[in-house]
Amino acid sequence: MPTLTGVLETCLYVDDLDRSSCFYEEVFGLSRMMGDDRIRAYGIGERSVLLLFKRGASNFFTEGPSGGTLGPHDGNGPLHFAFAIAAEDLTAWEEHLNRHEIKIETRLHWPRGGTSLYFRDPDNNLGELATPGVWATY
Repeated sequence: MPTLTGVLETCLYVDDLDRSSCFYEEVFGLSRMMGDDRIRAYGIGERSVLLLFKRGASNFFTEGPSGGTLGPHDGNGPLHFAFAIAAEDLTAWEEHLNRHEIKIETRLHWPRGGTSLYFRDPDNNLGELATPGVWATY
């Protein structure tokens, strides 16, 4: 069997693309790699990409940037994602979220030693900041 080397993209579907872009750019310091009125792409770490799609704007075949077509996709309801953070940055992140008036919904300590802070984005998606020790692979 061929080998998987990681998860490359995480997608969130949002109602207001500009509002969500501002949230992720201002709160998390993300830099936009590309975007238009349907999608925004942000690099996370060395190999991951956060994609923000305007809800309903990709629910049809779309021409790819160099030919070919992309299949329809969409999502609704609150989705979940997690950003990896260093354990020593946990308190700084908690303070950072508080400064931006982002409520920490829950804090969870995992059996392997990791800690997660959970919060909501403007579209009610459940975000997580997770330190190492959450999974056997992290």
